[in-house]
Amino acid sequence: MRHPQFRRDVNAFAADLRGTGSIAGERADSIAAVAVREAYHRRVPPALVLGVMLTENDRFKSGVRSKVGALGLMQIMPRLWAPNLGIYLGKNLKDDETNVRYGVYILRHFARRTADSLDAGDVTRVALLNYNGCVRGANTPDCRAYPDKVQRHVERSAQSICNGRGFKECVALPLWAAIRDTSPPPIPSSSLANSVPLVATDRGRDGPRFAALNSRLGHWLTGN
Repeated sequence: MRHPQFRRDVNAFAADLRGTGSIAGERADSIAAVAVREAYHRRVPPALVLGVMLTENDRFKSGVRSKVGALGLMQIMPRLWAPNLGIYLGKNLKDDETNVRYGVYILRHFARRTADSLDAGDVTRVALLNYNGCVRGANTPDCRAYPDKVQRHVERSAQSICNGRGFKECVALPLWAAIRDTSPPPIPSSSLANSVPLVATDRGRDGPRFAALNSRLGHWLTGN
């Protein structure tokens, strides 16, 4: 991509990565280029990608594996996602580029599955709960705090990419607008309903059940 805004966002993302003090040099530039490119492709706010990355793996260790088997920069569960996505996105989840491709795709996937009745803030929250696999709280005792952790990372570390905008303006509203294919509405003051819709995925349990996935996956991968 040669658009000036893309280059500005890549540079800003890289600056925010370096600002964490955990990564520097060419690797920060490389991760930033992939993250922003995939964020543009999937219409996911780059700051959200950064927030999830920092929540999942703030030391940026490519080969790190969690106790339940999640792997890499964005802690992808290989057994849940690689069997269906591997042919399109690659299979080596220890590779930074491949891992980020999966992470951004999964964020978009869960954002699009949210109910149309949810406002912008709740769409982001529910998508993040599902990304974390927080269905019944079985994977980690405090998994429902996951969206708040991501938001704190964005507010603390996405200084360049958000450029003075708060979490709502930098993440929640753009994500809502992207999945609804419309201009962003104001965020209502109402809080998320007590009951969060369940999804068929839990990091410590069974994988997602995609009906006729292989026949439809090509359309999903193009963002249509």
